[in-house]
Amino acid sequence: QVQLVESGGGLVQPGGSLSLSCAASRSIFSFNAMGWYRQAPGKERELVATFTRGTTNYGDSVKGRFTISSDNAKNTVYLQMNSLKPEDTAVYYCNAKMYYGLDLNDYWGQGTQVTVSS
Repeated sequence: QVQLVESGGGLVQPGGSLSLSCAASRSIFSFNAMGWYRQAPGKERELVATFTRGTTNYGDSVKGRFTISSDNAKNTVYLQMNSLKPEDTAVYYCNAKMYYGLDLNDYWGQGTQVTVSS
C-alpha cells in the first residue's frame, strides 16, 4: 500500500513562510505525478503545485510565491511557501498518481493545516 505523510503545517503571520514535507513509502520515480493540492472551508479543492506530464505546474494564485522540490533519496516532496497571505489558509494535501495502462491509482496524504493570520 502506498502511504503519503505530510508535515510542516501550522500558524504563520501574513508575509511569513512555511515549508511542507510529503514523505512517500516508495520511490518518487515510481509515480507518474506528484504534488500538492489545497482545500479551504467552503471552497473547491485546487491545484497548488505538481510535477506532472514531464513538467512543473503551479496554480495561478501561488505562482512566484511557492516552490515545489524533492529529495529523491528521502522519497520526499517539499513545498516552500513564501509571502503567505490569509487566502492561503487551507488544508494542504499531498497527492501521487500511478497509471497502469488506462487505469489510475490516486493516492492522498492525510492533510496538514496551514493558517495564515495576524
